[in-house]
Amino acid sequence: MAMRTALMLSCMTVALMGCVGSNDDHHTPPATEQVDLQRYQGTWYELARLPMFFQRNCVQSEAHYGLREDGRIDVTNRCKEKDGTLNEARGIAEAQVPGRTDKLWVRFDNWFSRLAPGLTKGEYWVLYHDKDYRVALVGHPNREYLWLLSRTPAITDQTRDQLVTIAQKQGYDTSKLIWRQDTPAEP
Repeated sequence: MAMRTALMLSCMTVALMGCVGSNDDHHTPPATEQVDLQRYQGTWYELARLPMFFQRNCVQSEAHYGLREDGRIDVTNRCKEKDGTLNEARGIAEAQVPGRTDKLWVRFDNWFSRLAPGLTKGEYWVLYHDKDYRVALVGHPNREYLWLLSRTPAITDQTRDQLVTIAQKQGYDTSKLIWRQDTPAEP
């Protein structure tokens, strides 16, 4: 049992190290610099992703953001898995640099984040949003993780192609995107 726990902690630490920021700004994608958090809050549906390990079984995901009085953001991520199981993760996001709202630290509330809080905050960069805050691209500066988001579970082909093109121009490998499924697959 101790060996399995140690192995699991080691794997999680390695996986989460990908969430820790890089200081090499020359190779990072451009972010939007300012995001109107009042307009950004609410529900976003994940259209496609370059996933983190915890999303490996998700077929439909959505995120809910709510602005807090202290300026931070409550985050609730929901995932429907292939077998119909629903999972939920709650966390808090805050600006990496005070006054700059496009680059956020996100920390989810779980046993591992309580055990190793310095290792568990992930970088959440808003890379693009349209003027009406209807679609957005969010990614990690190391380009391993990317989410194409929309206020609706489906978008036009033209909008989808536009988001993919923007992500490609910023150096993300969009050939590996995993797209939202309309209905969960049968087990």
